[in-house]
Amino acid sequence: MKIKSITMTLQNPESVPYLTYNSLSEIKFIKHGFSTRLGGVSKGIFSSMNLAFNRGDNPDNVVENYQRICNSIGLDFNTLVASAQDHNTVVRRVTSENHGIGITKPRDMQSVDALITNEKNVTLVTYYADCTPLFFVDTAKKAIGLAHAGWRGTVGRIGQKVVEKMSAEFDTNPSDLVCAIGPAISKCCYEVDKSCADYFYALGDLDNSRFIFPKENNKYMIDLLETNRQILVSSGVNPDNITVSDLCTRCNSDLLWSHRATNGNRGTMSAFLVLNT
Repeated sequence: MKIKSITMTLQNPESVPYLTYNSLSEIKFIKHGFSTRLGGVSKGIFSSMNLAFNRGDNPDNVVENYQRICNSIGLDFNTLVASAQDHNTVVRRVTSENHGIGITKPRDMQSVDALITNEKNVTLVTYYADCTPLFFVDTAKKAIGLAHAGWRGTVGRIGQKVVEKMSAEFDTNPSDLVCAIGPAISKCCYEVDKSCADYFYALGDLDNSRFIFPKENNKYMIDLLETNRQILVSSGVNPDNITVSDLCTRCNSDLLWSHRATNGNRGTMSAFLVLNT
């Protein structure tokens, strides 16, 4: 399988495929990956690489899927630490003491849509099936973050809150951050009603003409990726240090899980990020 992308590369396409950002792959002290819907052992609507325990899949299959994707990316399964997403904007700092949380150990918090760390061998894990992943790498302080930005998290400025939390916890200078956005459902496919669009209009400091596109019948196309990009820039991240994925999850639903493409009958993908040196 091949993909049409200038921002991302499909790795191990014939076995357990995953995506990497070309820009993040240049940073030697991290390892990262974004899973696809292929290469796992799950059955039925979850076929085959489902990484969510909370959608009704056989948990033994989910664990096997994690082991497979970790082997493919080159991650230590025992270092995973997962979020507990509910479309809010809580950012949690995690350490090696949190190894296994959300994977082999119960979640110990119920609202965590972003994770940060400056410890080596703590692999951050967040979940997606159209929502927007945000990757953060502090190239000076060697700290990292992952965030899940659905539309609620996006208008809640979760990207800004990760930058602020990394600055507070690790003395991160936003200008030292390298960030990546996506893959997610893109402006070609993300239609919302006026009540949702109004939240995006309320982001008054941003150029909403670049992420809100009115249609007929009180419908709007929204560009979640551009909204998050502008939020990061407004938070002090250098625009040249931000890469935006050119892969829409719905347009590529043969490769990527899309909630809208499957009407919710789906598995879930994960983003992975770890400091390895």
